[in-house]
Amino acid sequence: MKVLFINGSPHPKGTTNRALSEVENILNKEGIETIWVNVPHDCASCMACGYCHRTKEGCIKKDVVNQIYELLDEADGLIVGSPVYYAGPSGSLLSFLDRLFYSYPHKSSLNMKAAACISNSRRAGNITTNDVIEKFFSISGMAIITSTYWNDSHGFTPEDAEKDEEAMQTMRNLGRNMAYYLKMREMAKEKGLEGPEIEKGNSTHFIR
Repeated sequence: MKVLFINGSPHPKGTTNRALSEVENILNKEGIETIWVNVPHDCASCMACGYCHRTKEGCIKKDVVNQIYELLDEADGLIVGSPVYYAGPSGSLLSFLDRLFYSYPHKSSLNMKAAACISNSRRAGNITTNDVIEKFFSISGMAIITSTYWNDSHGFTPEDAEKDEEAMQTMRNLGRNMAYYLKMREMAKEKGLEGPEIEKGNSTHFIR
């Protein structure tokens, strides 16, 4: 089993990384492999050109977003981390997620795949940040993994984050919950239990 970590901070070894690493340590102890991707700070936003839908070949930009497709294919779970910028995720991460989830060629494979997010702030804004990120998961039918508190950590530096004992506890419990879900899903596959049938085709707006 494998979990893909996406770090949306411009500081790859900063406080967001410290919280994500606490989750990773638990997953590794549970025998689950982890892969990391750091989002470039200058990740371009979606142009709404429609190329990905017309061709089914991914994003027209052919950059880091396209490089993630194979990793996401292979992963059984996804964890996204972000610093808090004005009570929301970093701009580069939002651009990355907009393009990734819209252009990803194998959207149906996301259904019931495990997903979670974490955020780091000086003081506040974590809940709204997590809420924005989780919207990408929920619209894709992913199984959002929770913990024993909101997935928040606080501090200016990695050392600060380590002193947030409840945050580190929350991250460890998040790792345990994700490991448990992944193992349950693996057992279900072994027993021949397939995922739910998903209806597709109806796409309407408020006029018709």
